[in-house]
Amino acid sequence: MKKKLLMLITAGVLLTLPGCGSGAVPEKPDNEIKIGITVYDRYDTFIAEILKDLNEDVLSARAEAGQEITLEIYNSSQSQSTQDDQVEEMIKHGCDVICVNLVDRTAPSNIIDAARNADIPIVFFNRELVDEDMLRWNKLYYVGADAFESGIMQGELAVDIIKNENVDRNNDGEIQYVILEGEAGHQDAIVRSENCVNRIRELGVKLDKLGYAIANWNRAQASNQMEKLIKNHGDKIEFVFANNDDMALGVIDAYNVSDIPRNKWPYVIGIDGTEPGRAAVKEGSMAATVYNDARGQADAIFNLSKRLASGESLEGLGLQGDKYIRLPYRKITKQNVDSFKD
Repeated sequence: MKKKLLMLITAGVLLTLPGCGSGAVPEKPDNEIKIGITVYDRYDTFIAEILKDLNEDVLSARAEAGQEITLEIYNSSQSQSTQDDQVEEMIKHGCDVICVNLVDRTAPSNIIDAARNADIPIVFFNRELVDEDMLRWNKLYYVGADAFESGIMQGELAVDIIKNENVDRNNDGEIQYVILEGEAGHQDAIVRSENCVNRIRELGVKLDKLGYAIANWNRAQASNQMEKLIKNHGDKIEFVFANNDDMALGVIDAYNVSDIPRNKWPYVIGIDGTEPGRAAVKEGSMAATVYNDARGQADAIFNLSKRLASGESLEGLGLQGDKYIRLPYRKITKQNVDSFKD
């Protein structure tokens, strides 16, 4: 049996897992909305924040309207085949809407086909599939942000730091840097890295790339990869750009166990503005980050799903091209970090 984690959350009460025990799954009451959610990795800090906020949205909606709303939350553990199976399970369990944080953004076909055959709308989120796939059915939606924007903002934050701090320690007129990337071939990772570097160069800063590493959005992997980069380059690294906060924190972990004195650490910038990321900015170990609005995305996912399940109009939800809801990024620095709250 494939390993999976399934949680059922409704008003903070853990329900019996579907498929466990004898007997058929009971029919869903007419006044109940059942929303299925599958994520690529529920232990990803940003994804965990979205799930927490979604549960809070459900509790709030139940209190206000007295409506029975159930979330079925599945963890795909970074396996696309597991995620495909989970969508089939959600369909069997009578979910009115299925929300998908894709494991592989290039492989949504099985999920789309299964949901279309069952006439159940899909809300993809956080990991954007290609435009051609979004056009395959009129009941496909996406909630997220523009990865181009996050890379640009990360580059602009870096330039502000370079202009105001002694980043070019060797005075060679260039900034020696490394990049920690999310996934090999992943669109958001590529776009964030390219736009960060391109924006820095557009603003007149010369760069010298010492190296890069793939760390799969993971703090522990980033720490391991950064230890190797430190071994190769010592204190020559002046800046580190990480595709997300978890990897930026992994970079800081690596320096904490290194022999390099604090005054020779590079400046580190992440993306996502997670709670631990913001804490690192406030403390000063991370120079800055780019805020990815987990709360805003959770609210958009929930409101869109609820209306789709109820057959209500989608007017007023801010849909772009009838399919997309995009939340803006914002810059976080030590000066404004306290204004960002969960």
